[in-house]
Amino acid sequence: MRHRLIRTDRRRVIGAMTGALLCTTGLAPVAVATPAVAAPAPIPAPATASAPQVDDGLALTPPMGFNNWNSTHCRADFNEAMVKGIADIFVEKGLKDAGYQYVNLDDCWALPQRDANGKLVPDPVRFPNGIKAVADYVHSKGLKFGIYTSAGTKTCNTAGFPGGLGHEYSDAQQFADWGVDYLKYDNCNNLGVDARLRYNTMRDALRATGRPIVYSLCEWGENKPWEWAADTGHLWRTTGDISDNWGSMLSIMKQNLPLAPYAGPGRWNDPDMLEVGNGGMTDVEYRSHFSMWSIMAAPLLIGSDLRKATPATFEILGNREVIAVDQDPLGKQGTVISSEAGRWVVAKEMADGSRAVALFNESGSPQRIATTARAVGLPNAAGYRLRDLWAHTSHNTAGTVSATVPAHGTVLFRVAADRDWSQLPPAVDVTADERPMAEAGRTAELTSTVTDLGRTPALDVSVVLTGPQGWAVEATSGTRTPVLPSGRKLSTGWRVTAPAGTTPGAYALTLTTTYASPAGQRLTVTAPVGVHVVTPPPAGTSYLGDLGRLSEANGWGPVEQDRSNGESAAGDGQPITIGGQVFAKGLGVHAASTVEYYTGGRCTGVTAQVGLDDEKGIRGTVTFEIWADDTKTASTGVLTNVMPAHPLAADVTGAQTVRLVVTDAGDGIDSDHADWADLKLTC
Repeated sequence: MRHRLIRTDRRRVIGAMTGALLCTTGLAPVAVATPAVAAPAPIPAPATASAPQVDDGLALTPPMGFNNWNSTHCRADFNEAMVKGIADIFVEKGLKDAGYQYVNLDDCWALPQRDANGKLVPDPVRFPNGIKAVADYVHSKGLKFGIYTSAGTKTCNTAGFPGGLGHEYSDAQQFADWGVDYLKYDNCNNLGVDARLRYNTMRDALRATGRPIVYSLCEWGENKPWEWAADTGHLWRTTGDISDNWGSMLSIMKQNLPLAPYAGPGRWNDPDMLEVGNGGMTDVEYRSHFSMWSIMAAPLLIGSDLRKATPATFEILGNREVIAVDQDPLGKQGTVISSEAGRWVVAKEMADGSRAVALFNESGSPQRIATTARAVGLPNAAGYRLRDLWAHTSHNTAGTVSATVPAHGTVLFRVAADRDWSQLPPAVDVTADERPMAEAGRTAELTSTVTDLGRTPALDVSVVLTGPQGWAVEATSGTRTPVLPSGRKLSTGWRVTAPAGTTPGAYALTLTTTYASPAGQRLTVTAPVGVHVVTPPPAGTSYLGDLGRLSEANGWGPVEQDRSNGESAAGDGQPITIGGQVFAKGLGVHAASTVEYYTGGRCTGVTAQVGLDDEKGIRGTVTFEIWADDTKTASTGVLTNVMPAHPLAADVTGAQTVRLVVTDAGDGIDSDHADWADLKLTC
């Protein structure tokens, strides 16, 4: 992990190392990766069916456990008591029984200097009884113990604790003597020494100890370790550091998904640790995080302080049906079936012949996402079992796999051909128009649809739409049917009115359908309906950034108004500056970014001066796009930080929405701080 104590400090430290990084082999400086949102180009499969790999029987399924960094960094509460407390919680809360094994220390466990014999010295304040005593305690709980160092002269913390470069055999033996079972080997202060040489040297040192130690290469994906590291370690980081926010999780997921051909037993793509429970995302988003890491066969290393975890956090981390997807012995990583308009379908082949299928909604509104049993690789069958791994319910389906997925949510199914399908109730799909928009005090219309996906009929079907308190909801057509045959639909029209004065924003309505199976079971299915209460744009020309946003996604930190992107906190940017020209108004974003506004068919044009902000020097490449509804109406070529502000104008006549999109220009997202300067809308 490139540690994130303070991101600006990390950049300053790395910048100071540039000369050293270049001096040995002429390698480019270490880049600080920040999250991307655009999906990368597909990565070709390996030339051979199976790459050479470490054949020691370790990590035959992705490692599961805990690492303290995401929750504690180097704070004083990272200490012996915390580590022992985590081990206790693993046992008490059933996490050990669910498959979590490793309790791992990250940076800051050592003193800044080695002893006179060149040995690492545990910090006596944090670990008064030494590391071996902690490892022994973890082992006494039936768990395994892990530790951290870096493949450089110093670790990644700005305090600069000793790294392993030049001390590999001594450090490896010290780790083995302490009872270490897992080594995370970072990439900071590496002096430009070839990555393979550094990581292979530690591999050989670990082997020389004779102790079985899982070896995690935290190389950040800089030298494409998926192409060579299967003969070096058991898992390798594929991305920069994760942060506890939706944009970071999403970008890392997108970088890791195309690497599926390289994963397998004993060789895993590692998209970094879990943020579940750290507080920066909603529980819906954390369920997506956990679902997608599981379907990607990623290591599941808990990054939250379990001593403070909520019941919802334990429910997510302890879902054994989802964990079983991650830990499936076949060792396949899920592959993307489709991803149009933020509707992701990812499928994973399982050892028993079934498929795990994730329906993942990238967007900020509920969406219906659908695929078929055949599309995910299942054979033709009379019927299929559809198991919802979060709801823990099973239904029969004729082959359609679908659900209305909440904003930023994931529905995770396990689907299998099943000759006993007729014993299960039919699956029913409940959906409505996607993201209807309503001005406060005015009526909007929408249509709901209930579809029987099963081979058997749904009986006594009824549907109800409920809104927030004070909203008026009225059905304009039938809401019941005595029989809904296989494949048939019940469509209902609705009028929805938000009270006058309702604050603009997204509001959740709920469709509730009840029905009976032929066997008499009574079932209920709910689906979210997202209605946006909007304010019409003012007549004339106005600054678009001053208007309320329908939605936004940003590659690093929040979208900034009238300031550059800055770092991860709101308001930490500088005056918008492109090519030395300062602009008072606009938006500061970070690729990949999307910002959307309601225009209600009233507007005709958008204009802006666009470019990369001067705060990143000469680094960065992006493209800018303006979309009117689903049509791209203007775009730039690739812009770099040495270019002056570029004028951009788009015709948006009649569009209900306008989207401002910034991409990474296809070369990664480091330093892609982009500005929509002097951004104006004419209506």
